[in-house]
Amino acid sequence: MNPTIRGITYVSVWVVIWGTVASLIDWVLLVGDVYEPGTSGQAVTFAVYGVATVVMATRFADRFLGESSSEAPDQE
Repeated sequence: MNPTIRGITYVSVWVVIWGTVASLIDWVLLVGDVYEPGTSGQAVTFAVYGVATVVMATRFADRFLGESSSEAPDQE
């Protein structure tokens, strides 16, 4: 697969993961009356999950974006 397409797909998947997880946690906190919509608590929730997602995406990047054995040049 083209490395550019692979990179775009990788980042896109992580954005969807971040949005889904942060939204679910946000919903739980809103329903539990921990904070009100539009407050700084909501921004902090999304920011914290954004940072966590960036850390995880960075840690897993080599596994998914590194050259696969079929694409790597032959080593002699």
